[in-house]
Amino acid sequence: RTVLILIRVIAVILFVGWRIKNNNSDVMWFWVISVVADVWFSLSWLSYQLPKYNPIKMIPDLATLRKQFDTPGRSSQLPGIDVIVTTASATDEPILYTMNCVLSILAADYHIGRCNCYLSDDSGSLVLYEALVETAKFAALWVPFCRKHQIDPRAPESYFELEGPLCGGASHKEFIQDYKHVCTQYEEFKKHLDMLPNTIRQRADIYSKTGTKDEDAKVTWMADGTQWPGTWLDPAEKHRAGHHAGIVKIVQSHPEHVVPLGVHESNDSSLNFDGVDMRLPMLVYVAREKCPGVEHNKKAGALNAELRISALLSNAPFFINFDCDHYINNSEALHAAVCFMLDPREGDNTGFVQFPQRFDNVDPTDRYGNHNRVFFDGAMYGLNGQQGPTYLGTGCMFRRLALYGIDPPCWRAEDIIVDSNRFGNSLPFLNSVLAAIKQEEGVTLPPTLDDSFLEEMTKVVSSSYDDSTDWGRGIGYIYNMATEDIVTGFRIHGQGWRSMYATMEREAFRGTAPINLTERLRQIVRWSGGSLEMFFSHISPLFAGRRLSLVQRLSYINFTIYPLTSLFILMYAFCPVMWLLPTEILVQRPYTRYIVYLIIVIVMIHVIGMFEIMWAGITWLDWWRNEQFFMIGSVTAYPTAVLHMVVNILTKKGIHFRVTTKQPVADTDDKYAEMYEVHWVPMMIPAVVVLFSNILAIGVAIGKSILYMGTWSAAQKRHGALGLLFNLWIMVLLYPFALAIIGRWAKRTGILFILLPIAFLSTSLMYIGVHTFLLHFFPSMLI
Repeated sequence: RTVLILIRVIAVILFVGWRIKNNNSDVMWFWVISVVADVWFSLSWLSYQLPKYNPIKMIPDLATLRKQFDTPGRSSQLPGIDVIVTTASATDEPILYTMNCVLSILAADYHIGRCNCYLSDDSGSLVLYEALVETAKFAALWVPFCRKHQIDPRAPESYFELEGPLCGGASHKEFIQDYKHVCTQYEEFKKHLDMLPNTIRQRADIYSKTGTKDEDAKVTWMADGTQWPGTWLDPAEKHRAGHHAGIVKIVQSHPEHVVPLGVHESNDSSLNFDGVDMRLPMLVYVAREKCPGVEHNKKAGALNAELRISALLSNAPFFINFDCDHYINNSEALHAAVCFMLDPREGDNTGFVQFPQRFDNVDPTDRYGNHNRVFFDGAMYGLNGQQGPTYLGTGCMFRRLALYGIDPPCWRAEDIIVDSNRFGNSLPFLNSVLAAIKQEEGVTLPPTLDDSFLEEMTKVVSSSYDDSTDWGRGIGYIYNMATEDIVTGFRIHGQGWRSMYATMEREAFRGTAPINLTERLRQIVRWSGGSLEMFFSHISPLFAGRRLSLVQRLSYINFTIYPLTSLFILMYAFCPVMWLLPTEILVQRPYTRYIVYLIIVIVMIHVIGMFEIMWAGITWLDWWRNEQFFMIGSVTAYPTAVLHMVVNILTKKGIHFRVTTKQPVADTDDKYAEMYEVHWVPMMIPAVVVLFSNILAIGVAIGKSILYMGTWSAAQKRHGALGLLFNLWIMVLLYPFALAIIGRWAKRTGILFILLPIAFLSTSLMYIGVHTFLLHFFPSMLI
């Protein structure tokens, strides 16, 4: 593979040199741009390939971890983990997804007293808090059931969708009895979640009728009869989206030291949990304060608030975050992440461990490249052999000290300054930072929740806590970027930390992806726009990150500047328009040799891709979908991201993107119904123009062949055939986009093999008709 890369580099140099030497073109300005584009493509490809020269696949050794840190009969030495689930809206992000994520965390196979779960609700919604309370009640049944029967996955929605009940524990007869009972209780749990909005509304109506003040008519009430401090159903001052108090509520207290075996505290006594640990991890609801006119810094701000509140309550040395539509698919996943952190070779200098993203709801053909295996199982494995993978936004375990902006041990100074100027003016939080530095492996039990401590908890989630501190710059998740993930990982790598990309035979985490094309494109715009914003910022990988290795820096440059490649691809995609002109126009002469050289260079890319498929363990379909969706993105999302970046540079107003909605389309008959919905947005216009330009160009080419085949020279016939090959290649790459725009007709994927030939034939006949008409009545127009 390395030899092939070197051969291709030499081939590209010779190809570009040949083009410059033979600078003969019918359109010189286009020739100049095309040469620049070829050089750009080559450098971009090379910067993407370089990190892959030493790919490494990391697999955790869980048996050794248990032997050294969690031997039965001895006190566990496993470190604590604070697990964060982030949700921005109960409307755009289904509550059931969020609660399944929480349940999978509570049921994870990890030392119960050292795993703590925090739900970050950025909407301050009562329905999410009460859903969390309901979830804690159901967890008292679900978690012991998981432990007793050793099931996976431990998110009930995904588990009960499996074909046939699966377990690895007790006898089959007893399991079937327990399975049916828990399944019934889960259905009841889902009904309770569905009823919560109406329950809260009815409660508010009852209280408003009995209220003594006029303002009581708008109040949203909790089940205990107190006013909800977050957003209300009927928005009011200090109780609406973007303006509400900070909220911290401990839903499930920290488990006791004594292990209660087989004691079911609920009224449900039909299951036998003898010998099963019934305790649950600590569960906390958090909604940070929001005020009008104050920048809340989106997900990064929410995660930083969670970083501080978890430091006060548990201060675990490791911190892992999940998007609310993901869940723990392998109950050993937390052990796997810790395994790399405790590795005696590189563990102390490992800042974070990233796991691949895997998805449940993607159609079998992965039409829009959601699995993105070429990136997750190719590029990331390559970076394992360098300084490590980038942070991908979810399913990533951090070392708390790395998030605090503290250098790794190999670079760490003896005196570390921890003061209010950097970390904020909460004394308990400053003490927690010092405690984390002194003893990373320590286990912190929640302190006494007296009035002063409750005040401190409210302070660290206040909207003004970050003011005049290093939060969002040198500490925590980075602010003022459209996407916080890649820039936060870059800041950690830049301090000298390394990272690990971990895989497990059974995927560690799974989630949902936007299978509707419009939502998928919006997601790509947000990611690529955030990458571009980073490249043109003060933390550009061109010069920031003083401790980055050279290859790691090249990787970050490629990851942040790749959307610019789309401008050249878009230019080439419009080349078929030349077919619509009456005379032959060639970009490069001699044209036949140019196309042959170009084909050789492109084929070499795909041959190298074949070797990547082999060592990365991906399929041909994964690789092909990556090729197709990169083309689709290059004529839709990536140019849009570039436009956003230009506007940002000119106006200095920052980039704002729409959050991807995760609410599924209501269609009980088809789980992929959302894929066939067409939502037109302006960014799709260039792709439509390219698609129809190619259809017209192919039709016109057929028409010209019929009319001029007898008069064309051999060179003209070769040129026409090679140009037509380029048209067809673009059509094949845009095939998923063509399916998307025909909506529900695309359920029959072969329909395009009927519609496209009809379109080609119709266009050719129309061209022949127009040509014949002009030849008879306006012959001068054909000269």
